[in-house]
Amino acid sequence: MDQSTIPNFLQSLAAKWPSAWIARTEVDAFTGGLISEKYLANLDSQGKGPEGRFRSGRKIGYPVNNFLSWLQQRTEIINSSDKENSDE
Repeated sequence: MDQSTIPNFLQSLAAKWPSAWIARTEVDAFTGGLISEKYLANLDSQGKGPEGRFRSGRKIGYPVNNFLSWLQQRTEIINSSDKENSDE
């Protein structure tokens, strides 16, 4: 896997998601545990969360495409050769 495969991988997540938005409480399930609800709430309070968040009653949600764009910006592939080079 390389950096160019990230968008395809993230789009496959969106294709499996049954809705046009993601509730903050479901971010853990959407990302397979990579991002937690509380971590995302902290990032939102710092202005570092995904764009386009909205409130419906007591719930916070994000449009799937905005969340994926945000996640893509925060994602990088770590190759074993990168690790070896960083240890030097």
